[in-house]
Amino acid sequence: MGIDLTEAVIARRHRVPLPEAEPGDGAAVARQLDAALMSAGFKLSRELFTGLSCLPAGQVMDLGVTVLRAVRVMAGDHVEHNPYFIDFPANVPETLEFWAELAERALAGGAVPDGALVDIGDGEMAWAGNLLSLPGYGTAAHAYEDMLAAHEALATSAGDRITVLHAGGTLQSEVASLFLDLAGSTVPLPREDVALLGVLAAECADGPRPEAIPVRENRAVINQVALAHGNPLLVDTVTDVLRLAAAASGGDATLETATRFRSFSRRERRVIMAALDGVVSASAAKLGDVPRYAERWKRIGERLHPHEYPAFPAARRVFAVARGEEKIPSLAAEAERRFRSGVPAEAARLLARSPGLMFRSLDRLLRSCDGSQADDILALAARTAPEVSGRVLLSAREHFQNRGKLDRAGRPRIFPGRSGRTWVAPESRAGLDPAIRDEVLALLDETVASRLPETGRLIVDPALMGVALPLTGKPAAPGIGVLPRGSVTEVVPAEQDVLTFFTYWRQVSRRTDYDLSAQMTTRDFTRNTAVSWLNYNSGDGAVTYSGDITSAPEGATEFISADLRRVTMDVLIPQVHIYAGEGFDKAAEAFFGYMLRERDQKGAPFEAATVRMKSDLRGSGRVALPLAFTRGEDGGWRAKWLHFYLRGYPSMNIAEEHKATAGLLVRSVLEREYLQVRYLTSLWSRRTPDGKAHLASTDSEAAEAAAGASGPVTYLGLGRPEGLPGDATVFTPENLGGVIPD
Repeated sequence: MGIDLTEAVIARRHRVPLPEAEPGDGAAVARQLDAALMSAGFKLSRELFTGLSCLPAGQVMDLGVTVLRAVRVMAGDHVEHNPYFIDFPANVPETLEFWAELAERALAGGAVPDGALVDIGDGEMAWAGNLLSLPGYGTAAHAYEDMLAAHEALATSAGDRITVLHAGGTLQSEVASLFLDLAGSTVPLPREDVALLGVLAAECADGPRPEAIPVRENRAVINQVALAHGNPLLVDTVTDVLRLAAAASGGDATLETATRFRSFSRRERRVIMAALDGVVSASAAKLGDVPRYAERWKRIGERLHPHEYPAFPAARRVFAVARGEEKIPSLAAEAERRFRSGVPAEAARLLARSPGLMFRSLDRLLRSCDGSQADDILALAARTAPEVSGRVLLSAREHFQNRGKLDRAGRPRIFPGRSGRTWVAPESRAGLDPAIRDEVLALLDETVASRLPETGRLIVDPALMGVALPLTGKPAAPGIGVLPRGSVTEVVPAEQDVLTFFTYWRQVSRRTDYDLSAQMTTRDFTRNTAVSWLNYNSGDGAVTYSGDITSAPEGATEFISADLRRVTMDVLIPQVHIYAGEGFDKAAEAFFGYMLRERDQKGAPFEAATVRMKSDLRGSGRVALPLAFTRGEDGGWRAKWLHFYLRGYPSMNIAEEHKATAGLLVRSVLEREYLQVRYLTSLWSRRTPDGKAHLASTDSEAAEAAAGASGPVTYLGLGRPEGLPGDATVFTPENLGGVIPD
C-alpha cells in the first residue's frame, strides 16, 4: 500500500494541506468535520476552520474524509477494540473461577478432548488437558456492536485530550517542507519516517535539497533516489557508497544486517565507481573504513566489476583492501593498539583526527591516564569540540552527568540498541575523578551553548521541560503523544485517575497471540506482583485484565485498567508479550497506547478522545516495554518512557517469567538522569535578548508572551498554541529533533 502524502503531513506535522483557494461556502461542512474530529480528540484551529470555510463544500468534504482517516489512525480509532469480557472493566471473574466455569461447560456439553480427563480415584475425574484449549477460550463470545450497547456513552470531560490541527500550505509546499525537515534531521529517524523520506525524496527529486544531511542513513535514502534520477550523489566516505548500494538493493542502509546486492546497470556502476574514486582520491585515509565491512565490499565488488574501470584507480583500491591485498589499518584499530600499550595520550592524539570518535572514547581516555596526562587530553578535547556534531556532544553530556551517580561497582548499566533491543550488565568500569568530570561537563556546556542559534523571545510550555532530547529517533515509532526514551511526563490531570492501557494486533498468516500484562512493584523493587492472563485481578482489586484473546485474523485488543487511587504499589510497568506467532515487526499491525478518564465518565473500553498516547510496536524482541508509570513522593503519577524490547523466548513469553529482567531494566532507567528540554532551555535562555525563557502553560499565556516580543519568537511546547505570530519558530514533540544543534 502506498503512502498517502496528505495523511503523512497531517500525522507528522498536525497541519492540513489546503488546495489553492477557490471561492465557495464550506462553512457548514467544516463545522460537521470539526464535530466529528472532537469524537477522536482533535479539533480545527481557527485559521484552519476559516480556510476550509472559504472552499467549495464538496472539496471540504473530500478533504475531511482524508483528515478523519488520518487522525483515527493516529489515535488507534480506525479498528474495532472488542475485549474478551463484555462488561470490562466491570464483572471480570477471578482467573481460576473463569477456567473452572469453562471446564464445567465442556464437561456438560461433552466437548472434552481425548486425554483431557484423568481418574483421580473414588470415581472423580480431574481436568489434565491444556486449559487454553478449553472450548470458548481465547475468542470473545459477543459481537463488537453488542459490547458497545452494553456500555453507557462517554461523558465528556475538560481533561480529555484535544489535539489541534492547523492550516497548512498547498500539498506541494507541505511535502517539500516535510522532506527538508526529515532529510536535514540531526538525529536518526524511526523506520517509518525513513520509508517516508524515500517517497518524499522521489517527489522532490527536482527540487532543493537541505544544506546538510547529517544522518548517514538519510543520506543513503536520498542518494538512492539521486542515483535513479541521474542527480549528483552526496558522499564523503567509502561507507556512504556502501550504504547507497545497500539502499538501492532494497537492503539495510544502516548496515546492521547483511544485504543481498542486486545487479546494477552499466550507468549505475559507473556512477558508483566514480563516487568511490572521488572519496578515496580526496583522502586515502578513508580506506581505513573498508576493513569493517570487508565481506560486504567483496560482495558488492561482484556486482560493480571494478576491473572494468581502469579510469578509477582509487576506487579499485577499496576492493584490494577488502580482499586483503593492501593493508590499511583503521583509525580505531590503531587507537586500540595504543590503549593496550598503555599510552592513552597517544591514542587521544590519533583519535583527534576523528573528533566524534574521540568524544565517544573520552571516558576511556580519561580513566586510562594519570593526572599529568588528563590536562593534555582535556586540552585536545577542547580544540576538537567545535568539529563534533551536536548530537555526539549531547550524548557525551548525558553520559558524563551520570558518571559518579551510577558508576558504583555492581550497579546496573544499560546498553540500548538502535532497534530498542536492550540489555543490562553490572558496572565494571573504574571510577572517574569528580574534578575531571566537572571539567568535561563545563566544556560540553560551553560548546553546546555556542552552537545554539539566536532565538529572539523564547517561550516554553513547562509540560515540555521533562521531555528527553531525542538523541536518536530509532526506538520510538510515530504515533500520538509519543515521547523520546527517558522523558518524564505528568500522567494524571485534574480528576482523571483511571488509567487504561491497551494493545492491538492483527496477524498476517499464522495464529498470533499477544498478551498484555502489568507488573506492579514497590519503589525499591523488593516486592512485586503481576496482572496477566494467569491472574486477571490484582490483590488490591485496583488493576484488572480484560481477558485473553489468542488469535487475531481480524485484529484483537487486550486492555488493563488501573484505578490509580486504589493501587498500592508505586511502580506500574505495562508489558506486551508474544506468546505465539508473528513478531511485532512481522504482524500486519501492532500498537500500544494508554487512556485516561474519570471514573464517572463511563464509556466503552476504548474511547479515542481519552487516548493520551498511541505508538506502533515493531521492535525485533519478543517482549515490549513501552513505558513505566511511577508514583512520586507527592502522590502524583508520572510516566517515564522506555521504548525497550527484550529478546524473550521464541514462544510462550509470560510476565511471570520476565519480572526480574524487566524490573532491573526499568529500575536502571528510572535512576538514570536523561538530558531533557530543561537542560537546553537553561543554555538557550542565555542567548535571548532578555536573558530568560518565558513559561506559558496555556494558549493565552503563550500569545501574551509573544505579543510582548520586539523581534522573532521561538516556542517549545506539546503543541502549537493559537495566537502565535505566523513566522514564529515552533518546536513540538513531532519536530523536537530540530533543537539539536548541528
